[in-house]
Amino acid sequence: MTLFRQIYSLLFGLFLLVVASLGYVQFNETRNFLTSQMESDLNNVSHSLGLMLVPALESGDMATVETMVNVIFEGGYYQQVTLTWLIDGKQQTWKNDIHINDVPRWFTSLDLFPAIEKETTITSGWLQLAQLKISAHPGFGYHELWRVISNTIIVFSILFLIAIFSARVGLTWILKPLHAIAEHAKSIAKREFGPDMPLPNTLELRDVVTAFNSMSSQLKKIFHSLDEEVTALRKKNLVDQVSDLPNRQYMTDRLNSWLSEPGSGAIMLVQLDWLEQVHSKYGYQVRDATIKLLAAQLQQSLSEFTSVIARIAAYEFTFLVTNAEREELSKYLQTLIRTINQEMIKADCKPNEDYAIGIAERVEQCTPSELLSRADNALQKALQSDTVYHWFESSEQQLFTREQWREKLSVAINQKQFMFRWQPVQIYGRDGTLQHELFCQLQVGDTIVHAGQFMPYVELLSLGSLLDRCLIEKVLEQKLLEKTPNILAVNLTHQSIGDSEFHDWLDKCLKKAKHHGRLAFEIQESSIYGDPEASKALCAIIRDNGATFGIDHFGRQFGSMTYLQTLRPSYVKLDLSFAQFETNQHNAELCRALINVARGLDIDVIATGIQQESQLQHFDILKIQGYQGYIAPPENIA
Repeated sequence: MTLFRQIYSLLFGLFLLVVASLGYVQFNETRNFLTSQMESDLNNVSHSLGLMLVPALESGDMATVETMVNVIFEGGYYQQVTLTWLIDGKQQTWKNDIHINDVPRWFTSLDLFPAIEKETTITSGWLQLAQLKISAHPGFGYHELWRVISNTIIVFSILFLIAIFSARVGLTWILKPLHAIAEHAKSIAKREFGPDMPLPNTLELRDVVTAFNSMSSQLKKIFHSLDEEVTALRKKNLVDQVSDLPNRQYMTDRLNSWLSEPGSGAIMLVQLDWLEQVHSKYGYQVRDATIKLLAAQLQQSLSEFTSVIARIAAYEFTFLVTNAEREELSKYLQTLIRTINQEMIKADCKPNEDYAIGIAERVEQCTPSELLSRADNALQKALQSDTVYHWFESSEQQLFTREQWREKLSVAINQKQFMFRWQPVQIYGRDGTLQHELFCQLQVGDTIVHAGQFMPYVELLSLGSLLDRCLIEKVLEQKLLEKTPNILAVNLTHQSIGDSEFHDWLDKCLKKAKHHGRLAFEIQESSIYGDPEASKALCAIIRDNGATFGIDHFGRQFGSMTYLQTLRPSYVKLDLSFAQFETNQHNAELCRALINVARGLDIDVIATGIQQESQLQHFDILKIQGYQGYIAPPENIA
């Protein structure tokens, strides 16, 4: 029971006790007063009637006696009059049946008034004429008592309603700061640190509010310190100190992650020998300043493309261009060459000289070392032939052209031809499954095409929202939630995050679907950084409809982790690069900091890319909730 209800109940009980006490006292006082009044009236009537009957009794006039007694009966509440003649012992009795109006019968049957009788002797001088006995009727008492009690109940009821309403309004106003404290405490429990609460007027609550504000401030500082620790570790381990670009280690991790998931694009290795001329002419300080300016200009001019720029050696840069085909890669290359030439002119160097670019496009089943080797071969050929750039030409042919993919994907989406597999997410430290993540595939003729082959074209052809609708509808139609007691996770494409029509559709779909809170959606961290407002709106829709969501590739992007406080995901999945402790020892420290940030907000952490049991040992002290990888590969849905 809430404090408001407890105080309200206490006031309610006290008021009832006071009213009952006052009513009881009023009832007894009124009854005693009426009893005394009836006794006094009976005494007066008995004395008056005795005096009036003396002449009639002396003369033996029975008619006069009869008339006088009837007058008495008609003028008051008297039940019976008995007259006994003492001379001959003759007795006369008069009875009066009085009906009490406006008084319930059950009330008159309570015997609230005792029998009241008055017996007197009528005398004439020393001669005793008769014995007069009068019994009062309690009807007058019941009538008056009922009237007083009824009026009292009405008045008390009105006062009771006024008092209860006033108490409710007053308690609501008095306890308003306490309610605010409770809501603030709930927010703190959810790791939501808002602005400090204003101090209330109630002195007893000021200390409580001050304590809560202090606690919220300290927790907020702890979270920000963890966020700053993550930023510092990233800058220390993954950022080149001269250019402020990602370093070789980050590029290697990102390349591994990129090749482990569906995608398209290319990697470009750039060797800038003209920077050595700047060094020899002006010294290392001017060279470093030139590198910093070049890096800033490259980031600015190439910002319209989806790419990662890294400095991997003194005069070597790497450009990882994702979600791009040959046409867009050519535009990227032209922009890159133009930017380098502009910076060379500023440094008093000749454009299109003393630098080379090697380009290698991504192909299916390509490992990071193979792709880097092809890009390096292309770079060496460009240097040998004294050309600005060289493409590594792969003999592998694409399965379909872009237009063929458009046609096939459009048909597959409209006819819902996609098939599902799922991969279990294991509970860390004990047997059991935390959730199942869905993967889709498509049968083209006799060939099974996996998501890694067609998802790049889904993104290039802007079919992401339509594909997500198709897959969600098929999940619900096939009742896949009934085939597992665990949460079922569906990945959302980047296009769906910023599509307001998809938001509206998903809202209506989840309202109709009986998912019982076991449907989850995974959003890539890059999508959140790319469009934070749209991500916030979509996550609100998912949460409001009882579903859950998680963040995929957690820790891949550079930036603050404060979005976790805003979005409040149920879980995060660490980027694949954090599973490689054996080759990337510095990842352990950064991984620990990322996990601490998530755990500090009560968010579950799932490690991905786990291939062997030995990899799990590195997570023993990090307290993750689950793990996923080809240690438990995708399975066909039974």
